[in-house]
Amino acid sequence: MVVAPRYGSYADVQGTGIRKRYRVNGQDMEVNYFQTYIDGVDFVFIENPMFQNLGNNIYGGNRTDILRRMVLFCKAAIEVPWHVPCGGLCYGDGNLVFIANDWHTALLPVYLKAYYHEHGFMRYARSVLVIHNIAHQGRGPVADFSYVDLPPHYLDLFRMYDPIGGEHFNIFAAGLKTAYRIVTVSHGYAWELKTTEGGQGLHGIIKENDWKLKGIVNGIDKTEWHPQVDVHLTSDGYTNYSLETLHTGKPQCKAALQKELGLPVRPEVPLIAFIGRLDNQKGVDLIARAVPWMVAQDVQLVMLGTGKPELERMLREMESGHREKVRGWVGFSVEMAHRITAGADILLMPSRFEPCGLNQLYAMCYGTVPVVHAVGGLKDTVQPFDPYNESGLGWTFERAETSQLIDALRNCLLTYHEYKESWEGIQRRGMMQDLSWDNAAYQYEEVLVAAKYQW
Repeated sequence: MVVAPRYGSYADVQGTGIRKRYRVNGQDMEVNYFQTYIDGVDFVFIENPMFQNLGNNIYGGNRTDILRRMVLFCKAAIEVPWHVPCGGLCYGDGNLVFIANDWHTALLPVYLKAYYHEHGFMRYARSVLVIHNIAHQGRGPVADFSYVDLPPHYLDLFRMYDPIGGEHFNIFAAGLKTAYRIVTVSHGYAWELKTTEGGQGLHGIIKENDWKLKGIVNGIDKTEWHPQVDVHLTSDGYTNYSLETLHTGKPQCKAALQKELGLPVRPEVPLIAFIGRLDNQKGVDLIARAVPWMVAQDVQLVMLGTGKPELERMLREMESGHREKVRGWVGFSVEMAHRITAGADILLMPSRFEPCGLNQLYAMCYGTVPVVHAVGGLKDTVQPFDPYNESGLGWTFERAETSQLIDALRNCLLTYHEYKESWEGIQRRGMMQDLSWDNAAYQYEEVLVAAKYQW
């Protein structure tokens, strides 16, 4: 079952007629439950005026607005198995494992303990908390504890101190302490979370709970992200391709991309891409400082993304200064993201930190070679090319510095130009990997079983 707020009017969602009231900051709030069934999964949506009209900005509002929404959501979500009949029956509480994601649902493990386990309810239900990005923690002043409606002694779970923020209230901290198991989205990120820099102030708690932490790399949906079936490659000169048709299909997509972007159609020139949020976390500034070197190497560069206004402005300036070689697409287009992934030769991901990363997985599936900063999930998934053993999947660099990015890219371009067989080997190894969710799902099942039976 998936439980989510009802941010909009979703298709094929039916009202259940079930209404419940939950207290938030001293006020009784009514929720309505809606339900649908898709591909073997029950979806339940929780409706309340606080969630409405937020489909394009689900984290909108001030700190207390967001906190109140998450309190209501967690309180209502935890009782869905009791109240909402799916297929005519409620799940009940005999065999449940709740999977909560990031700080926004980290109150659920706390409520499971405080409201239910301590009062003899849901005795066999368990919780798993997934860390996607530890940088966002649900921090606020200690007075925010009044919003979460818990017994006074629970304040110690939330109370944190750090040299910058001083004493504060921290929802992620409480969730990490009370969850039965913790998952994060790569082995590398699991290790980084235990360091002072990577743990963002929560490293001590994570080290104390290391025994229940596991890193599992995300998978990709190969019905949406695979060059052989990609619906965005069926027009405008693009074409679907596979491992067997890589020689013809990918060059055709490259030519179509160059044409669509208004770049010279030059098959021999390496086409380098960046797709992502325009933020310093993603290392966009490193790419910007490397642009003069890149354009001197006779390459083409396309960058797609949206984010900080100064970085969006930088993209436009890079394009205007190098019209024959650089394109900066400010905004985001799902179709263009697919087409760039198929048409590019090289994908840059110089992120300063990257819990998992999906774009490098998409790139390898499409025969596009990644050049990445060796952190988090990027380090886990992109094994460095070894020319002596003809192994590896791309290029990595150890420090988030422009000089290191240039060094890695220089070796990548040398292989592209001078060692065609090695280049094709890298492409083929990337495409031959099983990057689907099947392997990740198997590892998640192991965690759920451990949460259920090995506490």
